[in-house]
Amino acid sequence: MSEVSLLDHALVRLDEAAKHLNVDADVIEKLKFARETTKARLMIRMDDGSRKSFLAWRCRYDDTRGPTKGGIRFHPESTADEVEMLAFWMTFKCAVMNLPYGGGKGAVQVDPRKLSKAELERLSRAYIQAFARIIGPDRDIPAPDVYTNSMIMGWMADEYAQIVGQASPGVITGKPLALGGSLGRGDATARGGFYLVRHLAEELGLKGSLRIAVQGFGNAGQHIARLLASDGHKIVAVSDSEGAVRAAGGLDLDRLFVAKDAGRSVVTTAGQGGHELLDGAALVGVDCDILVPSALENMIRIDNADLVKARIVLELANGPVTAEADAILEKKGVVVLPDILANAGGVTVSYFEWVQNRQGYYWPIEEIHERLRTIMEREGRAIWDVAKAKDVSVRTAAYVHALARLAEAIEAHGTQNYFAS
Repeated sequence: MSEVSLLDHALVRLDEAAKHLNVDADVIEKLKFARETTKARLMIRMDDGSRKSFLAWRCRYDDTRGPTKGGIRFHPESTADEVEMLAFWMTFKCAVMNLPYGGGKGAVQVDPRKLSKAELERLSRAYIQAFARIIGPDRDIPAPDVYTNSMIMGWMADEYAQIVGQASPGVITGKPLALGGSLGRGDATARGGFYLVRHLAEELGLKGSLRIAVQGFGNAGQHIARLLASDGHKIVAVSDSEGAVRAAGGLDLDRLFVAKDAGRSVVTTAGQGGHELLDGAALVGVDCDILVPSALENMIRIDNADLVKARIVLELANGPVTAEADAILEKKGVVVLPDILANAGGVTVSYFEWVQNRQGYYWPIEEIHERLRTIMEREGRAIWDVAKAKDVSVRTAAYVHALARLAEAIEAHGTQNYFAS
């Protein structure tokens, strides 16, 4: 671990929010550290008969407001430090949306693209075997994240059911529909961001047909492109891990979807339908109205933030803008709609899935969309009002909004002032 950890960088947001609230020191002390982080080594049998081990973690950051909630990612560069940082963000994201959850996160240090499907299933089940005592529908509820999907969640839920001896669909969200998943989960992250932008369009100065650039054309990136295009806007550039394409008049989304469905990069569409090849790193500097980072953390940094031409940055990825880049964007007048608000549609619909699992009654898609829209607009409006009232960035306002709820819950257990009186 570096001298200054990833969590330390994330805690800068907590310190900034605390300046704008009168919270007890007990609150900050509790939120500076993860409640528990468990490490395991998963040993699985490979298809060739050999055995291989993989490092894995599960972090429960804070459960003051309810059971912890957060995804499991499979990524070759995952670390315990990263997992704790992501769990910290989830703590604030759940508080922003007023969900009865704390924050959690999990990861396996693996490149899943190098595993067969059978090996991937064995790894997924091994994760649950290792962490079955940590998770539970009333304790810690995992979900999909980077390089995990509904099939993997289905394997994990099944393994947990075998361990506890009964069906327990509420232990994991993001499952296939046939195994207790919820309608609307697939595009929830993007749809939440879409509802937020549409609700705040007047305040953000967004009118008419907008030009959109999407960094990271995975699940969230594809869905936000589809939603915004259906609303009359132009997707002028998209990127994935292999590069980017652009078209000033708007990209041919159907062509891009066909390429991605076939397992190919967006760059394979260059030269077709007016698509021009673009270096992936240059996408942040594309001339557009809204830039949508939908890939990994730290994609907009001190070295490229000044290139951003967009008026709005909609963070569908977790932590795509560093604190240093935030300061640069603020000076440029760029409004950042922060991850703990903008991409919270995913955890909100995961919450809906958990509620439906527990009551054994499943809602129609129209009800899910309406419930999501209501929550995104309510919390988005509240945060916008905080930003204006306190003259702070929308990100700081989101952290202030969340910290107020967390502080109320933590202080309800008693603080130094209570015990010293």
